Amino acid sequence: MKDQYRVVVVGGGVVGASVLYHLAKFGWGDVALFERSVLTAGSSWHAAGGVHALNADPNMAALQAYTIDLLPKIAEESGRDIGLHLTGGITFASAPARWEWLQAAYRVFQTIGIEDCRLITPAEMRELCPIMDTDGVLGGLWADREGYVDTTGTVHAYAEAAKKLGADVVEKNKVESLRQLPNGEWELQTQKGIARAEHIVNAAGLWAKQVGRMAGVELPLAPLAHHYLVTDTVPEIAAMEKEVPMTVDLEGFTYLRQDQKGALLGIYETRPQHWHIDGAPWDYGMDLIPEDIDRIADELSFAYKRYPPLARAGVKRWVCGAFTFSPDGNPLVGPLAKPRNYWLACGVMAGFLQGGGVGKSLAEWMIHGEAEADAWPMDIARYGSFAANREYIRQTTGQFYARRFVMTYPNEQLPAGRPLRKSPSYEAMTSAGCRWGCVWGLETPNYFAPPEFVETPTLKRSNAHGIVGEECAAVRDGCGLLDISGFSRFEVCGEGASEWLDFLLGARLPSPGRIKLSPMLSPNGRLKGDLTVFNWGGGVFWIMGSYYLREWHGRWFAQSIGGRNDVTVADISDSVVGLSLSGPRSRDILAKIAGGDIGAEAMPFMSCAQTDAGLVRAKIGRLSVAGELGFEINCAASEHQTLREELLRAGAEFGLREYGYYALNSLRLEKSFGVWSREFTQAYTPGMTGMDKWLAFNKGDFNGKEAALAERERGAKTKLVTLEVDAKDADASGYEPVWKDGARVGFVTSGGYGHRIGKSLAMALLDAECIEEGGEFRVHIVGVERGARIIAASPYDPAGKTMRA
Repeated sequence: MKDQYRVVVVGGGVVGASVLYHLAKFGWGDVALFERSVLTAGSSWHAAGGVHALNADPNMAALQAYTIDLLPKIAEESGRDIGLHLTGGITFASAPARWEWLQAAYRVFQTIGIEDCRLITPAEMRELCPIMDTDGVLGGLWADREGYVDTTGTVHAYAEAAKKLGADVVEKNKVESLRQLPNGEWELQTQKGIARAEHIVNAAGLWAKQVGRMAGVELPLAPLAHHYLVTDTVPEIAAMEKEVPMTVDLEGFTYLRQDQKGALLGIYETRPQHWHIDGAPWDYGMDLIPEDIDRIADELSFAYKRYPPLARAGVKRWVCGAFTFSPDGNPLVGPLAKPRNYWLACGVMAGFLQGGGVGKSLAEWMIHGEAEADAWPMDIARYGSFAANREYIRQTTGQFYARRFVMTYPNEQLPAGRPLRKSPSYEAMTSAGCRWGCVWGLETPNYFAPPEFVETPTLKRSNAHGIVGEECAAVRDGCGLLDISGFSRFEVCGEGASEWLDFLLGARLPSPGRIKLSPMLSPNGRLKGDLTVFNWGGGVFWIMGSYYLREWHGRWFAQSIGGRNDVTVADISDSVVGLSLSGPRSRDILAKIAGGDIGAEAMPFMSCAQTDAGLVRAKIGRLSVAGELGFEINCAASEHQTLREELLRAGAEFGLREYGYYALNSLRLEKSFGVWSREFTQAYTPGMTGMDKWLAFNKGDFNGKEAALAERERGAKTKLVTLEVDAKDADASGYEPVWKDGARVGFVTSGGYGHRIGKSLAMALLDAECIEEGGEFRVHIVGVERGARIIAASPYDPAGKTMRA
């Protein structure tokens, strides 16, 4: 062990070894891995080692595909056998809804470039996996690149390949404590002495929580116990010329692969068991947890019926080991806003499947400032401090584990960890019929319905379709009231505020009393935000954006400010909330309680002012995401309920109706307004998404300007368009492939039904050369091919006259 490194990776499992390898591969040779015991101790040594490219999250599927491509290269570079068996795999369904989902998922996989998969019949399954009883099975999804690895061999291969590139691996070297020095470096007290490092990577697996606490960080992680069994020789398997494929039974909650001449059967039971929820004991390592067969008896019985030869074979051994899970099951990766130079690569419950991609993304992030792929699905910034609550972790990780193979519908509301954060008017809105969704721990209104109404989870249009249509009509014909507490608000002030914002944002800053929409770019010209900027005058600005990006944007702002002391950025999202009025009668309603002139001349479109709204002192912006005449009324959280009551009273004679975000999604699609994580992500650019129209290329320098200018010069290869879809009972949702003359030319970013115009709509990123208004395409909606065509942007009120009235 040396006494100084650029990076120390804490943890010698598959993820830590992958991070070490990628850092060294990408040019940072002065790196080390410290392992308290021996490589693989913890979870890696006993993992089942399954690999497959398929994942319900397209970004995670791409990560897994990279890992599978990497594995044979690691074996070659290290000179070690990793026991890679690519047997192919089948994911199959017996319930109609799950089979419908598999057919839709197949099209999503086509979108992200996974070409080696196909839908298969039960008869084909029996041929591919003779030990399976396909009674009741409706169909399956075959993938060529599925299989398994030797887990111990794979970890050692990553580590050996890293060592050949100059990295150090130090085993039996427990990190006892971490201390950040005034210069930002880290001092590590270890079993073998003191070392210093510029960066720390927490890849400590089962001990990630404890290593987090060494730096004053509470991580949303918990270990859970997971069972699999290995059978004795199964004669039917021994007689086969080829290995049985990997299989996943969505109804049985099991997975299966071959193990020598027998089988390995893993179970994700519906009654999960947490294990040392605050982190594993330090003396745990090459250990197992006693099996609890009674707890998994139902799933085991179902599996024996699905694979009858297993019931006739003996059990060679049981393995019940611990793995760490985050609330949504995805890894925790990336930098923390504080402390500096402390990075995460933990919570990777499928390390052999995702570890390669995690290592690549984190190494790119550390070296280049951002990952090549969109890292949001695993970014630690997708959680706030609320997620570190012990009970929240227990509920959400348990829910994920129990639903590991359970399909979640787009309109399904899951109960774990809810309700946590509530709008100040939550109780009153609930009494008014509000049905709630959840964004970053905050309850947000989906729609309002009678007490007896129950929405049915579905991949198609739900039974709330008519209710949403009524809310859209109310906005169009009169006025709708929406709780906008679910937007982030950052207040920026200080002598250097204007200068800092002008470089941070691509648009020209608004003058006092005005509002601007602005992209925010990375130095490489990729999107970092689609933001709304308010200039309240007196050197005070607001930045408003997506509520669930609060931590992510806050981290970016802090990094951008650096050592400046003339700018202050405060997240005021919890203390300032609001309500919006949208519709032709919105001015009439607000005028009844406004303390100042809000007429078209005094308060034109995209203006803002502080004024009274009844008893409430409010900050009001003249804008509308719904595409109608509208006002956003911001107030102190303690006054939110009073403001709602005053607006409802003032709007009674005008038919004011509360509405939710289901309706807002429909309304914004009719205006071709994109939203983050759909039309806009950090993998996209201004030219691709049309955000370049907001860039002020004629102002001074701004972050990403050079890259944006280069894109403008060469042109974007893909561009965002609006499609009208010949849908019947289902609408596009996202990632469906778009076809032209049999070739895939793009994909849907989001979709839904436009109630004001009576059409099914989608926004899509398409190859630029095939874009022309009226152009005909085909698109798969819930697995069914439908016609679609490009229409002009903003099919509702294309001139924007209603917004500007």
